[in-house]
Amino acid sequence: MGDVALALADDHPLALMSLVSALIAALEPEWANPFTRVLDPSLPTRDELARTFLEINLPETSALLAVIAELSGDDIMRYRVRREIAKRAHVLPVWLADLGQATVDGVVEMVHVLGDGDNIVIGMSLPGGSALSLVIYIDHNIGPLVKDACVVPEPLDGLLERMRIASGENPDITWAKLAPADARARIRGAITLSDIAVLPFETNTWPACRPLVEWATGTLPAGGTGYQRPQWDDDTLTELTERFLASPFGADLDDTDHRGLLGSVLWFSTAYGSGDPLRWSPMVVEILLVHWVPHKVDGSVAYLAKVPDLLRAFIRFCHHERGIRAALTAKTLAAVDKHEPEYQRTIRSPQPSGPAALLAAMRALLPGDTWPPPQTPRPSLREIMLDTLRRAVGGEQALDTLDAAPLPDEPFAWETIPADIHERVAEVLKLVDRCCEELLDVEYRTACRRYLSRAAAADPEIFRRRGRAETAAAAICWGIGKANDLFSGKILVKDLTAHFGIGQGSVSQRSGPLLRAIGVDPHYPYPHQQYREVNLGSPDYLTSARREQIIDRRDYYRTLPDDEPTASPWRPERWPPER
Repeated sequence: MGDVALALADDHPLALMSLVSALIAALEPEWANPFTRVLDPSLPTRDELARTFLEINLPETSALLAVIAELSGDDIMRYRVRREIAKRAHVLPVWLADLGQATVDGVVEMVHVLGDGDNIVIGMSLPGGSALSLVIYIDHNIGPLVKDACVVPEPLDGLLERMRIASGENPDITWAKLAPADARARIRGAITLSDIAVLPFETNTWPACRPLVEWATGTLPAGGTGYQRPQWDDDTLTELTERFLASPFGADLDDTDHRGLLGSVLWFSTAYGSGDPLRWSPMVVEILLVHWVPHKVDGSVAYLAKVPDLLRAFIRFCHHERGIRAALTAKTLAAVDKHEPEYQRTIRSPQPSGPAALLAAMRALLPGDTWPPPQTPRPSLREIMLDTLRRAVGGEQALDTLDAAPLPDEPFAWETIPADIHERVAEVLKLVDRCCEELLDVEYRTACRRYLSRAAAADPEIFRRRGRAETAAAAICWGIGKANDLFSGKILVKDLTAHFGIGQGSVSQRSGPLLRAIGVDPHYPYPHQQYREVNLGSPDYLTSARREQIIDRRDYYRTLPDDEPTASPWRPERWPPER
């Protein structure tokens, strides 16, 4: 709260906005990289954090809530926060109440002729007269993806002037206005690629400023065009090859070895990075010589040793075709000289190649590992599918004794629920019952009542925290629906959430604590993906139709031989199989 008070006292809104942006970025699970980051279930979600601030009536929490609501892009949260802040009547800066009225002053693109990356600069005016600018650097060598970004408290014109001075009026840099819709498409596409990068980029300001960047990008108009990857077909690449070998740069290299190596270089330059075989910079040279050729291209040492000389000739040819300044060509050729000794040592050293090299780069090979790895028994299709059914019902014994009797119409079990949460649970129960009566049936109502009762008894704190009863009720119905395959053609998740008047994202977030309360890991068996499947681990929560389906599949898979290949396709439209 002390940090928030200091940010509120700052002359510029960016102090508080940056603090909130960093806080949101630290909590959002969908931004966690699936390869390198494991979600921490103890961290609160954005909605849970907002509910905590809603419970604490202070000017600082009101300020936090105002910025969180705006940066989240959630209309429902924004409405709730505005209503709560109005009731509190705290004296807050005027710009906080009108933050949604921020306007974009302009968008400028800064591009270097060698094309390693672009800076997209967005200028904004905030309510109250303050200005801020965002700089988003999009890397093309491994993207296009966002490699860095920052937000500064100054207007667009002033920042651009400082950037031009810092670049020394570099003749190789061009500045041009960028259509706001195109900027939105490019930034959003680059952020999407950043999310799936194996080794994500982190700087002092990125991804801490990501919520601010996404908020600003969301104010730009839609309908623009993102980065377009060049398309090079075989005929065009053949024509490029012959033009190079017929030129003064490549005339001495027209032999089988150099043609083969040039094919590999063109494979690299069209399939990776920007996809442009005529674009060469010192960084592209480093990627090719240090990381790519030694691990991707098979051949003898004598064959691979010819790559640097071929590359020098091809760089001169490409820069001549593009009209690149001689000074930049010299820098790019100097990169070949710099990295050739390491390249020549690498191709002469024992090392993994192909898939093993990729695993080694990801640090997935340990010292002493070999490639290919020793063969280990593969689970059969029979065991894979039966294990899925065991998870759904709670084990082998439960699967053996499963029946398809309809769930009874049973009352809600209040006995083990603490008295202090009865009123709150009753509010959720009423909503759950009404949903089952209007959209589902009696069996679903019984299953939902059991789920709600057991979760409330096991973890009463869930219902002692403030939160919308509609969200909790929707999470109960959603969990039972997922366990019973409800959303595979019967109704849509959006139909369920629309019944409760809430957004889809809040349901899965609220389900985590409920699932953990009944002993279910919401991320198992997909630890890096949220709620891909929900197995409640007991037939108590399964309708008769779902249990009958599981029984049919159990009996079918038990007839398969143990060595049935795991590659056999599972096509639901072919169910049930002919016996």
